[in-house]
Amino acid sequence: MRILLLTPPMTQLNTPYPATAYLTGFLRQHQARLGLEVTQDDPALELFLRVFCRAGLTRVADQLRGAKARRRPRTDAVAHFLAHQAAYVDTVDAVIRFLQGRDPSLALRIVGRELLPEGPRFAAIDAALAADPDAGPDHDPLGWAFGDLGIVDRAKYLASLYVDDLADVVRDGVDARFELSRYGEKLAASAPTFDGLAAALAAPPTLIDALLDELTRDVLTRHRPDLVGLTAPFPGNVYGALRIGRVVKATSPSTRVVLGGGYVNTELRTLSDARVFDHVDYVTLDDGERPLLALIEHLAAAGGPAGPLFRTLVRERGKVVLKSDATLHDVPMRDAGTPTYDGLPLDRYLSMFEMLNPMHRLWSDGRWNKLTVAHGCYWKKCSFCDVTLDYIGRYEPAGADLLVDRIEAMVAETGQTGFHLVDEAAPPAGLKALAQRLLERKVMITWWGNIRFEKSFTPELAQLLARSGCVAVSGGLEVASDRLLALMQKGVTVEQVARVTRGFTDAGIMVHAYLMYGFPTETVQETVDALERVRQLFEHGCIQSAFWHRFAATVHSPIGHAPALYGIRLHREPKVSFARNEVGFDDPTGVDHDALGAGLRKALYNYMHGLGLDADVRSWFAAPGGRKPRLPTTQVHPDLITAALAG
Repeated sequence: MRILLLTPPMTQLNTPYPATAYLTGFLRQHQARLGLEVTQDDPALELFLRVFCRAGLTRVADQLRGAKARRRPRTDAVAHFLAHQAAYVDTVDAVIRFLQGRDPSLALRIVGRELLPEGPRFAAIDAALAADPDAGPDHDPLGWAFGDLGIVDRAKYLASLYVDDLADVVRDGVDARFELSRYGEKLAASAPTFDGLAAALAAPPTLIDALLDELTRDVLTRHRPDLVGLTAPFPGNVYGALRIGRVVKATSPSTRVVLGGGYVNTELRTLSDARVFDHVDYVTLDDGERPLLALIEHLAAAGGPAGPLFRTLVRERGKVVLKSDATLHDVPMRDAGTPTYDGLPLDRYLSMFEMLNPMHRLWSDGRWNKLTVAHGCYWKKCSFCDVTLDYIGRYEPAGADLLVDRIEAMVAETGQTGFHLVDEAAPPAGLKALAQRLLERKVMITWWGNIRFEKSFTPELAQLLARSGCVAVSGGLEVASDRLLALMQKGVTVEQVARVTRGFTDAGIMVHAYLMYGFPTETVQETVDALERVRQLFEHGCIQSAFWHRFAATVHSPIGHAPALYGIRLHREPKVSFARNEVGFDDPTGVDHDALGAGLRKALYNYMHGLGLDADVRSWFAAPGGRKPRLPTTQVHPDLITAALAG
């Protein structure tokens, strides 16, 4: 049986999403016993490359100049592209090769600012020039970031702006659903019915749709699979996954299609709309190893499909039915095998550099092997988190020697020593053991990952992790309010986070903080105070990067299960036949958190570039019409973080 595992559009462009690598490594352990041929491919990357090339941009331009397109208003991005079409078409292949690391000498031409057409995304550079009254003709607005050297990084930043301009053109003029890291996201995010997706799939194809259909048929011709596995980790992969499934079923009716992934595990647990199975044959829930193996054994049985399925949704007599044999169990981490990138075009991924912040760039720059230290979360108490689901609730660590064995195997396969540990929250004891083994076995890698900012991460442990190759960590500071941190059962305080993060910084490890606003009962005063605490953390070098997320109540979290404990009332849910995850709620504070969010994000953007750290935090917020809103003065002591670090 030939198995083909695919990542649908769109995901990050710099490195493969790890699901197919994990599953390919697992299934290849069973290929001799079951007669399997397991391969993987990345349509997400391939779709991008088919658009962002000479032939792709020519098709984009032809569509934009068509009669139908001319009747629509043109955005600045589209107008600039059409005015400089020849320059874009002539340079795009070279720029993509450069971002793939295959033509580094082009950096010298890119930094001269004469080679590439510069669209609206370059406006920030021009604005910096205009804002500096002392700027002469030789003034360098990027000098603060790159200095006199840093040529490759400077060129990568400019080339990334160029690609972002082109992505805006595709979104504004060709397909409003397209973005570099997602495709059709709004069609799938917490969509109670399948109607929107069904209509989009049945509509006349856009150029992006047509390109995805073409490459799907090419993939089928190349691999000739009996079973296609599609992973949909995010809402922005679902439309692409279903479109691929649709083409597979039309082109090769005997090929079976199975859908799984993080989005499915979170949002499709109560799926009842059988129309989904017009595009796929099976939908699996939670970790994919055992359900996929059971499905393969089911399909491979002599005499036709037989044998038990595990956590698998199917359509029977027009109804969606869950098949799950109680005698089957999930695969332990020790038996899951080593992830493999064999078959994926590692030399064709792009390193993007879109924000001038060393920590923030890790998500889009560089090729990172993915590895998990422990399944699930050892804390699993946070009230906003989906702790009732398997990916959080089932905690299982892997041994340090097993991890180092897998690391060595992946380095030998890929030739690359960068690792991103993709845990929900890597355990301190597990990271300590891993670091010690890496040092003892003299395995030299560079790694980063997600943690909790808990007191177990002492300065001594931070130093050990740094010696083993750790360069960055990310973790949740969330609301940056001790009252709300206690309410959400985060298990940390702001002062503790300050000490832990400063310990990492002192060890030479960069720190990113996940932040949250709009948590139940959060007041305007608490929001202003939270921003002041974050400002102080940046000012004292405790964190170098951060991102504000808008709080959402989910049905699988403690808040979703018992909203009254958190002072809110959930809205009555509509009839759900497709995706069920986020649910609206009434907060008695009546705060307009969405209005505050713009100011929070603006402040963070500046803090991450080392700007505005001496400004009153209220100055970042604006009322309708550009007026400054009436906000309370912060009640946070100006030396809060100073005292915490001295304590």
